[in-house]
Formats: sequence, structure tokens, C-alpha cells
Amino acid sequence: MNGELKHILFDLDGTLTDPKEGITRCVEYALNKFGITVEHRDLLLPYIGPPLYDSFVQIQGLPEEHAAQAVVHYRERYSTVGMFENAVIPGIPELLEALQAKGYSLFVATSKPTVFAEEILRHYGLDKYFRHVAGSNLDGTRSKKAEVIRYVLEQGGIAPEESIMIGDREHDIIGAKACGVASIGVLIGYGSEAELSASGADYIASTVEEIGGIITRISVAAAG
Repeated sequence: MNGELKHILFDLDGTLTDPKEGITRCVEYALNKFGITVEHRDLLLPYIGPPLYDSFVQIQGLPEEHAAQAVVHYRERYSTVGMFENAVIPGIPELLEALQAKGYSLFVATSKPTVFAEEILRHYGLDKYFRHVAGSNLDGTRSKKAEVIRYVLEQGGIAPEESIMIGDREHDIIGAKACGVASIGVLIGYGSEAELSASGADYIASTVEEIGGIITRISVAAAG
């Protein structure tokens, strides 16, 4: 990093919360609408993280018009039940509280629609830590992670060199790099160390505690 670290952007799914049950159940629900059955919901774990429409096209191989309809079916269940089949990752509230107390500005940058992200954060009492929550729009726009990160930077008047993105999938890392933002890949979610390293993560944290340690080292190095 070239500047002093002031702003920290967090992914949501697989970084702040574990959405496995809700997302996989809702993807299964959507696929069943097309007569597609799933042998085991763990086969749907790759859907956690990337934009949903892209996953229905790239992972399932649905035609574009079917992928768009699959998103509609997914949200039928997700908006009422699925978003709450979720759990805060242990240690995250303590990390957020410590970072906030040290004066960092915290943001959420997710490919999930903003309205769902805000509701989840409120439900689990995490909303109080964040200055702004940015996600995609319900019409599918601003779903790429680089678009979301750029939106956070622009809305907050934030310098990329004073920011870092924390996420568990390659999309978080690639999006950060596209915006000139440093990144921490985390192994507490659904991306592997190989995936995060290959996508160019500046740092990799195996635990929530390591995230805090990396941020401290970055700040000490900048001050020194």
C-alpha cells in the first residue's frame, strides 16, 4: 500500500456471515423450477460469492433468459426465508468493534442486492459498524465486484491507496485490483488459498484474528 490505511471494505457472504444454508437452499429451489434436481446441496457451494445471474449461466449452463428467470425464483424464497438461514462468523463482531474503535471507516461491498445486504446486517446487529453498505441493484446492474468497489470509493470520496478490500473469493480480489485497492483474501469462507493467491491477493488470512493482525501490521508499516 502506498498510503495510510483509513478505509476497510468487507465482502458479506463468506466474510462477515456464513450464508451456506440459505443460498444453497434457494439455488436448489430455483433449479427445481426448471426440473433440475441436485444430488447434494454442497454441490451448490460455488454459487456463494459470485453474482447470481453469472453463476446460473456459468456454473449451471442455463441460457440467459432462463438464468434471469432463475434469479427471480431464487429471490422468491431468499427474500422471505433464505436471507435469515445465515449465521455471523465467530469473531467478526469483535473484529469490527476493534477496527471501528481504532478509527477506521468500515464499508460493505457485496454482489448481493443492497436491500438484502442491509436487511441481513440489521438482523444480525452488524449494521452499526458500517458507514455505508453497497451492493448490486435488483435489476442486475452494479453486480460486478469492481463496480461495487468503485461505487463505494466514489460515494465516500475515498482514495484507493488508503483502502483495503477483504473477501473470500477471487471476485473480491480481482475487483479490488481493478480499482487500485489492496486486498486481503480470507480462508474463513468459501474460497481456497490457491484461488485467492492466483487472483493476486496482497495478503491471506486463515482466521478472523489474522485479519486484525494484518491490518495492524499494515498501519504500523505506514506509520513507520
